[in-house]
Amino acid sequence: MQFDVRALSPDHLLTLLTVDAADEKDARRQVEARGLFPSAVTPKRAALLGARKNASGRRQLPLVMFSQELLALLRAGLSIVEGLEALLEKEANLGVRAILGRLLLGLREGKRFSSVLAEQGDLFPPLYVGIVKAAEGTSDLPRSLARYIDYQQRIDSVRAKIISATIYPAILLLVGGCVSFFLIGYVVPRFAEVYQGAGRSLPWMSQILLDWGHFAATRTKTLLLGAALLMSTLTLALRHVLTKGGVAKLLARLPGIGERVRIYELSRLYLTLGMLLEGGIPIVAALETVHGMVSPDIKIRLQRATETVQSGDQISTGFESNGLTTPISLRMLRVGERSGELGSMLTQSAAFYDGEISRWIDRFTRVFEPLLMAAIGVVVGAIVVLLYMPIFDLAGSFS
Repeated sequence: MQFDVRALSPDHLLTLLTVDAADEKDARRQVEARGLFPSAVTPKRAALLGARKNASGRRQLPLVMFSQELLALLRAGLSIVEGLEALLEKEANLGVRAILGRLLLGLREGKRFSSVLAEQGDLFPPLYVGIVKAAEGTSDLPRSLARYIDYQQRIDSVRAKIISATIYPAILLLVGGCVSFFLIGYVVPRFAEVYQGAGRSLPWMSQILLDWGHFAATRTKTLLLGAALLMSTLTLALRHVLTKGGVAKLLARLPGIGERVRIYELSRLYLTLGMLLEGGIPIVAALETVHGMVSPDIKIRLQRATETVQSGDQISTGFESNGLTTPISLRMLRVGERSGELGSMLTQSAAFYDGEISRWIDRFTRVFEPLLMAAIGVVVGAIVVLLYMPIFDLAGSFS
């Protein structure tokens, strides 16, 4: 957030500054680093609005892009301070410039890079701070950054594949729902007015549909209000389910899909653990880092597995006893324990299951999308046929 600072220069001149800092203490520290003496520090009103926006969870700093640019500069031979200075010089976004400025200020004060990152925990997750901290022990920050970039890109690729697979069915449902709503809410009431004075007996299914049309025509405002309340209730319920992890629990209970959800969660677990272990982080510390990145059910199992490892057992034993393995991943874990390449084996297990998930998504969408189109066609066609059945009956009587 931004602060208005009144400060005195060494020659006793009053200076007014605007500083982008994490808090008032950080603002004073930045002003003192410029050789000035702050006398009053007050937060700007516009900055308060920005702070609320940041508190909503939106990151100002694109972490993968930041890591890629910093990695390129480090591989070119620049030091970490020189690299951040170069990024600061080319950056036009004020929010990102403030973040880079805080990083540089911490490094110039003699702090470790991982400590400076940890001070901004809302921007840099514990996983990122952990691999940087491990890299400081081996003096191989570029390799750790490259490993994190590859890790994040692999996760994003599978996630993007899942999202893209749901876009077309969502569009079909939206269009089919709008067409059905239009037919039932507008077309059916008009047909009901036409058939009302015909004086003929109608097929019972057509009669039910037309009775609904007559009801909708006479109570349109009530139905619209009810639909709005229903949509609001469903939206609130969906938000509650998403925050409580209920969607994952529901999907886990569906036949055929539940096992794929479990495989996906295990794949993310293996990939994250593999990256941490390959970065030089001890097994127990790596397991504790992953606790905050998994679903509640997996988290409980992972905590039990961590206790098993802390008691002296192998990680394969802890994972197997708590249902965190598959037959293939268990064998690969044991091979990794014997060869001392546990991190590499976990990464290979994740790659194996990522490929399996991708193939399953392709097969599922090829089958589900035609079925969904057929179901929507049946619903819309049934409404149209029921509307025209009285006309067919009347034509038959004329013939």
